[in-house]
Amino acid sequence: MTKGKIGVQMMMLKQKVEELGAYETMKKLHELGFSAVEVSQIPMTEENVAELKRASEDFNIKIAALSAGLEPMLPGAPGETLSNDFDKIVNDAKTLNCNFIRIGMLPFNVMGDKDRIMAFIERAEAMAHRLAEHGIELYYHTHHIEFQKYDGEFLLDLIKNNTSKLGFELDVHWIQRAGVNPVEFVKQYKGRISLLHLKDYRIGQLEVTEDDLKDLAQFMVKFTNTIEFAEVGEGNLDIPAIMEAGLESGAQYFLIEQDDTYGRDPFDCLETSAENLRKLGYSDWF
Repeated sequence: MTKGKIGVQMMMLKQKVEELGAYETMKKLHELGFSAVEVSQIPMTEENVAELKRASEDFNIKIAALSAGLEPMLPGAPGETLSNDFDKIVNDAKTLNCNFIRIGMLPFNVMGDKDRIMAFIERAEAMAHRLAEHGIELYYHTHHIEFQKYDGEFLLDLIKNNTSKLGFELDVHWIQRAGVNPVEFVKQYKGRISLLHLKDYRIGQLEVTEDDLKDLAQFMVKFTNTIEFAEVGEGNLDIPAIMEAGLESGAQYFLIEQDDTYGRDPFDCLETSAENLRKLGYSDWF
């Protein structure tokens, strides 16, 4: 039977990397049974790259993807980008035996402006062709903002239809948050996805205080902001249907991510997600 590979989006472990170092963080993931990661929001210093490489080899953990901006999130903002640090990023990918680089999100100064977004994506498509010469595929990670409609068409579909080399890392939580069925939407991107973010979606506990009841506006802010990022299997998404749709659409890596763990230790959250996925029958995907 065909199967994918379940891994971890390390963005949720950036504090752990600061505290424990990259090697010990990867060791802990190995102990939890994971053998694939996507590296994001972790500084790609010489030390971190070396530690990631050593851990990858020692624990047989595949570095599935690296994260890099195409351009700064705001003009002049710090951080490595493909536009400014191309050779360094390609060298890191080669060192880590990684064939995917993903852009995490649109630059802030581009959002909400269709012309600017399309121009940015045109530059991303050109970069995808440039990276392909080095055997690396460029992917774009989606949030909910790409589901704004322009002349009745989702912006994300506009981007897809105006590119051919650029791939898409679909995030099922953000698709759901956009009011779209993740299962059906993933199927529409068949052949354009190799990376899928597994992130569940739940309605959190509404805790109402006496003060909230005295201030209706304050109450309504709480009432309308109860959506939470859930451990996989702890939310409302149809995970087996998502896994199946991802697999049939070409996804190779199914990466667990939780933007906020609401005070829980992220390793505990990952353990919960892993246990739930094993209970659902995906033990051999780890």
